[in-house]
Amino acid sequence: MDLFRTIMHRLNVIGAFKELGSTRERRKVLLSLSVGQLLLQLSQLPIAIAIPSVARHFDIPVTQASWMVIVRLLLLGSTVFLAARLGQRYGHLRIFIAGIVLMTLSSALASTSQYFVQLLFWSAGVGLGGALLSANANAILVMAFGDQERGRAFAVPITSARIGTLTGLILFGLFLQFLSWRFVFLTSLPIGLIALWVALPLLKNKSLNERENKQKDKLGFVGPVLMIATLSAFILTGIHLHSGPDSFSTVAAMNYHPKMFLGFLGLAILFFVAQIFSKNPYFDFSYFKKKYFSMALFSNTTFHLSMLSVLTLVPIVIEEGLGMGPAVVVLILLPHQSMGLFLPAIAGWIYDRYNPKWLRPGSLLLIAIGLALLGLFAGKLPIYTLPILLFPASIGSALFNSPNNALVMNTLPENRSFASGMLETTRQMGHTIGSIVGAAIVGLSLPLLIDSLPTNEAQHFYLQGFRYSALIVVWIMISGSIVALFHRDQPA
Repeated sequence: MDLFRTIMHRLNVIGAFKELGSTRERRKVLLSLSVGQLLLQLSQLPIAIAIPSVARHFDIPVTQASWMVIVRLLLLGSTVFLAARLGQRYGHLRIFIAGIVLMTLSSALASTSQYFVQLLFWSAGVGLGGALLSANANAILVMAFGDQERGRAFAVPITSARIGTLTGLILFGLFLQFLSWRFVFLTSLPIGLIALWVALPLLKNKSLNERENKQKDKLGFVGPVLMIATLSAFILTGIHLHSGPDSFSTVAAMNYHPKMFLGFLGLAILFFVAQIFSKNPYFDFSYFKKKYFSMALFSNTTFHLSMLSVLTLVPIVIEEGLGMGPAVVVLILLPHQSMGLFLPAIAGWIYDRYNPKWLRPGSLLLIAIGLALLGLFAGKLPIYTLPILLFPASIGSALFNSPNNALVMNTLPENRSFASGMLETTRQMGHTIGSIVGAAIVGLSLPLLIDSLPTNEAQHFYLQGFRYSALIVVWIMISGSIVALFHRDQPA
């Protein structure tokens, strides 16, 4: 630790981060965004571990209880772009604070639910509040920090988000073991109140409350509704709402998933045509003509695809392929998640100071290498080697996010709302694609009568499906790395 601290001082990393807090207002912006990200993360991924406890309390199937997570992801992913447009019209800070209020209130009320339908309703409120918060956080950061310091600035809330995930997994596990699932939801109340206490004074700052669009253009009705419906259909394509087991290969699954995907394609075409012929489009496709903005978004999608692929595939290979329990999954993923506690800061500093061409493509390539090693050698080496195999991906995942977020926002300076909305939309769509690809390829690799096979034979098929899935994700990551490699520092 002393050696690490000495290196940080010698490279002036600590001094570089002190520059971000050169004024009281800048410190408050960073603190507000960090606590907001902490609140957001506590209300998302870690909540999933409460599903079995909620199912037992309300005496419902686990599949039904999982809707408290599904509805959060559905509302967050489908409304995040609308949230950015609302910020453009009414002020990003105002909508960000509204998101904090909605998330805090909904989480607190969720803890008091007497019926599952109440819990489901308040979970939807949490998802919508998360969209309002996340879609406007990037724009607020851009208003407070310049182009040459955004890599470091983005590293602060990104690190806070990783702390939220790790804290939630540990703290919520203790709540579920020794107290009640209600404390899982109630945790957001003090965090939300702190976030409000920090953010509300920022409303006095005129520059942070400027509306990006001076003329009050109407958002309309058709555009937002069609986009929400399109994104919802895409998210639902990867969720098993059909009867029978959670699979992509059963008869029920083959009836559901292709039809849902066709519904998504139809809505997507309708949305595209409606926006192209609109005099005042809700979603301006012309921004994608800026190739470096589009390239940065593609790389962002592949990165978040890899994140969910890891979180989907690792439990499959450990529990189904190797016959280990969920506790082993946590131990394997803990080192992977821990890299995000300090590497985003280093990556942000490197990006701001040197802006090396290799940082983003190299990070994606490291993710590809880690997944390839895991896919090739999982099951052939002892279980304790899995974090070592995953180590390159752990490093790459922690290095990529800070510089890429800064790059996306920097490549579309004329419309920070659109850039922020698309940054978060591609994040959520990447998560969806990652979970679909990870689970679907494994599912298609399994024989229909997998449950009737002896344990060792079934494990063989799970390991084989895992390898296929991991290697396909590797090629996707390589494509993202190649695209990132050809991204110039400044748009032509």
